[in-house]
Formats: sequence, C-alpha cells, structure tokens
Amino acid sequence: MNIPFFGIFGACSTFVEGMCLGSIFIDGNAAQNVLCATSSHFCSAEKQFRFPLELGNQRPQTAQWTVTGSGAAILSNCNKGNKCPQITYITPGKIVDMGVKDANNMGAAMAPAALDTLITHFQDTGRKPSYYDAIITGDLGYVGKEILTEMAETKGYNIKNNYNDCGVLIFDKDAQDTHSGGSGCGCVGSVFSGYFYRKLKEGSINRILLMATGALMNSTSSQQGESIPGIAHAISIENLNI
Repeated sequence: MNIPFFGIFGACSTFVEGMCLGSIFIDGNAAQNVLCATSSHFCSAEKQFRFPLELGNQRPQTAQWTVTGSGAAILSNCNKGNKCPQITYITPGKIVDMGVKDANNMGAAMAPAALDTLITHFQDTGRKPSYYDAIITGDLGYVGKEILTEMAETKGYNIKNNYNDCGVLIFDKDAQDTHSGGSGCGCVGSVFSGYFYRKLKEGSINRILLMATGALMNSTSSQQGESIPGIAHAISIENLNI
C-alpha cells in the first residue's frame, strides 16, 4: 500500500490497541484515516507456544483454540453529524501478573488484567455496566469469562446481564470440541468487525465496551516456568446520533 506503518504488539489485545492508537492520531489531527488490522493462525500459534502439531497432544479443558482469521477496521475523521459509530473513550491497560504459569489456561492469566481495565474505565468515566448494551472481552473464553464475571461482582460491578466474550461466541463449543473457546489476534478482530460492527450500524446495539485481552508470553517463557503477565485495552464505541 506504500503508506506509513506501525507494527504493534499486545498479544491478543493488539486489535483494540491499534484502535486506541489510531483514534489518538485522528483526534490529534495527525491522520484522517487509519487502518487497524490483526490476524492469527491456529497452526502457527500452536506449534510456537504449545506443542508441535505432529505430536497430537491431549488438550486440557481450560485450553483455547487459536482462531484462524483476521479482522480490520478503518477509523475515519468523519463529520460528527453523520450516523456512524464513534470511539468515544479509550482505556489503555497495564500489565497484571497474578502468577499463572499454565500456557493452556490463558483465561485465568488474562482475567485479572481485564478486571483492572474494566474498573479503571468505570472509575474514569463514572459509568456503570448498565450504561452499555454490550460489554465484550476479546478472548477470555469460557474459563476466563466466568472468572472475570465473579471477580467483577466482588468489586461491586454486576456485568452478568450484558457481558460476553468473543472467544465464547466464535465457536460452537460442543459441536466443534473447542474446550474453553477461541483466542488469538484474529478472534476479537473478526468477531467485532464481522458481527458487532454490523449490530452497531443497524442500531440493534448503540453502546459497546470492547476490551481485548492479551497474554504477554513468548515461545519459551512458560516452558521455563515463568508466569504469564496479562494486559487488556478497552474502547467505548457509541452511536451518538440516535
């Protein structure tokens, strides 16, 4: 495309990280249009972070399947009078490490970071969970989703009624035997771009808090017994002219 490019890394949180940074560029008049895109592939992630595919290892029920997919979003400095979803707030996350070392339990590793960002967002904005039609995390899966829901409730935030996770939505757990659900940079990217954005455009939902989570490990750190730090970035996307 022969245009300036920034390669960023936040593991599975990269899609929303890109949208956070892109919106800052536009708000600061440094850009008019920004393309944010991520992708992931099951085979490459599996052999890099877990086991060679040829071994055919048994996967525990806490494990997630990396999504083979890609998602992209174009952020534009459109006229605020237009009826288009707009990023109204960004809440960058910080690293949270609770000592989880199991590379087959990403949900448990990332859920504390998601909680930290969630609480920060509500404290910064003064909003409550009920403000949003949907609160969506990137890829905590079934295990991480349950952990986050319970932890949020202990902090006084009830998200049960409007919370879901892209890793839960992208697969049919029973029919496809995907254990705790989906993960990967392409998980939140494809589910948001292909499903939730359509709902925003048609007006069936008008306020969404999209929060992507990431496990900041490399291909050898967990095998060496190191803990897996987590991070989560959140953006508020709203239809303002309704």
